[in-house]
This record gives sequence, C-alpha cells and structure tokens, in this order.
Amino acid sequence: MTTAAEARRNSPLWVRWLLPKDAPLFQRNDAVVGWLMAAPALIILTVFLVVPFLMAFTMSFTNQRLASPNPAEWVGLRNFERLLNVQIFSLEPERDAAGHIVYDDGEIAYPRLRSFTRNNPDYPHLDGMRELTSWQAGENRTILLAADVVFFRALINTLIFAAVIAPLQGGLALLLALLLNQALPYISIFRSVYFAPVVVSMVVVSLLWRFIYDGQNGLLNTLLGIVTFGSFQPVDWLGNPYTALPAMIAMSAWQAVGFHMVIWLSGLQTIPTSLYEAAGLDGCGAWKKFRYVTWPGLRNTAVLVLIVITIQAMGLFVQVDVMTRGGPLDATQSVVYQAVQRGYAKQDIAEGSAISVILFVIVFVIAMAQRYITRERN
Repeated sequence: MTTAAEARRNSPLWVRWLLPKDAPLFQRNDAVVGWLMAAPALIILTVFLVVPFLMAFTMSFTNQRLASPNPAEWVGLRNFERLLNVQIFSLEPERDAAGHIVYDDGEIAYPRLRSFTRNNPDYPHLDGMRELTSWQAGENRTILLAADVVFFRALINTLIFAAVIAPLQGGLALLLALLLNQALPYISIFRSVYFAPVVVSMVVVSLLWRFIYDGQNGLLNTLLGIVTFGSFQPVDWLGNPYTALPAMIAMSAWQAVGFHMVIWLSGLQTIPTSLYEAAGLDGCGAWKKFRYVTWPGLRNTAVLVLIVITIQAMGLFVQVDVMTRGGPLDATQSVVYQAVQRGYAKQDIAEGSAISVILFVIVFVIAMAQRYITRERN
C-alpha cells in the first residue's frame, strides 16, 4: 500500500506544489482533480482579465499610442494629473476708475475667464483649464476649473447613473420578486415575461428604446399625446440635455430588473416558512412580516444585488454608444465610453488606460464601502 509520503515523492513537481505536505492520499487526489477542473476558468480569467488589467495599469504611466512609429516613453503620473487636475478660481468683478463695480444689463460684469487660463504668466497653474461649473459667492464669481472637463462630466454622469439606478432597479426587482413569490397558477409565465428583457442584447434594447424616445413620432410621445388628448407637446427625450440621462436610466432599469428579480426570488425562497407562521401567530401583519422576517433574511442577498447593480452601472457604455454618443452637450458621457473613445477613436491608449485604472479604483472603493455599510452587525 502506498503511503502519503511515498505518493508525494513520486508525484510531479506541480502536484507537490499544490498539495500540503501532510495531506492524506485521498485529499491529494481530490485537490488535483479540483485544480484541473478549475484550470480552464482560471486560464480564461487570467488571459482576458488579469493580463489586460496589468497591461492597462502599466500603459497608464506611459505615452503609448495605439498606432505610432515612436516607442512608448515613461511619463509617470502625467496622465492621471491631467485627468484629475481641478482648481477653484475666484473672479472679482470689474471696477471703474472710481473703484465702483461695473454692471452689464443689470448684472455684475466680470473679466473674461480666458484671460486667466490662456498664456497668462501670472497664473501658469490655470493654463489650458476650462470651466466645469460656477456659483456666486458674494460679489465674486467662484469657478471650478478642470483640465479635462469632458472626463469630469463623464465621471459625474456615471456616478449619478449608479446612484439612481441602484435603489430604483433594486427596489423594483424586490417588489416584483415579492409579487411573484406566490403559489399561484401560471406564476411561471409571469416570471418568464419579466425576465425576458434580460436575454435580449443591450444593443437591440437600446435601438428599440431610441425609437420609443424619438422626438417626432416616438411611441412615448404618441402615448402621452393620447392620454392628454393632444395637449402634450412632443419632447426630444434623447436630444434634450435635461431628459437624456433620465431617459437612459429608465430604459436601463427596465432592461435588467428581471435579472435582479431572480436573485431576490432565490433569497426569498431560502427563508423558512415557519418564521412567517410564527409571526402570524404573534399577530404580525404583512408589513411587520416583511420588516422583521423577510428583510433580515434577505440581508446577504441585498448586499449582492446592491454591489452587482453598482458595478454594472459604473460600466455604462452600450446605451451611450448606441443611443446618444455622449450627447447632447456631454449630458450622457460615461467613464467607460470616454476610455474607449480615447483609447481607440483618438488612439491615445495611455490615457484610455489611465481612465480604466481610475474607474477600477472607484468601483473597488464603492464596493468595499457598500460591503462595510451593509455588513451584519452583532
């Protein structure tokens, strides 16, 4: 009979490396089989996720171009500094010879911002920066400047998208799961209907909803016109900076709500029915059963749903690429869309890689924060 020590000595080097020295023979065989079965997935993840991320991380510190005869040079943090450089600048009002504030059409007149941000030797740190937003602070006008305004608008849009879509999509999915977690006839048909949009390609869904949102003969404008008896004025939902992002949020919530509904359903079905029976004997109504039985039983499911929705929302790309191309007026720009545009359309693969690294850090921090906030407390 072969002992564990003899089997280890006769095994290949990679087997001895994978297994603990004192592992019994049967555990050794199980471990080898497990590593062999996991090997295809590990190889695919390494080749298509780990290696590209390491390459992007490395290129983010260079001036690498997608197609250039010049060799890449190491530039350190220059790409990150340009992307994340913001400054707060205060514009003082113009004054006449007597020192009084000059007014133009009843409003305070200020010097042109370009006189400070274009080749001004007194303000070299503001050279090339543009206005991101501004507000009034007494007589002065305070301006938030950014070296890359488009990237910051994309970042703000992405964060708004994630902040709205997470509770909206998660809440709708939970409501549907509660409604469909019933022992009713033909309930599986309704589950299939709500899940159907998930299996449809996001490209197809985006094209469909682009026609629905059409400003002239779109289905949404037509229905609103019928409901209001013709008093509703058609809206170009994707052509208006104030409605483009909300319209995209509504479409995205509709498309993926079925996927998270299934996750909520799986969590609901793990809660023992005896807990509901005990709550009913104690006189609890529907709301108290949900508050004290259902929701505590869904804690782990809620963490999973929240993190998955946030990660998917931060990867917003297809909807932007198909429906708006980032417009109008950069109202629907997203971080991933900017990374692709700069990396391939503008062939600046180094800056696209830097954006990808920034996105990874943001998603990681948000996921860890969500995990910490929603952790189970004693």
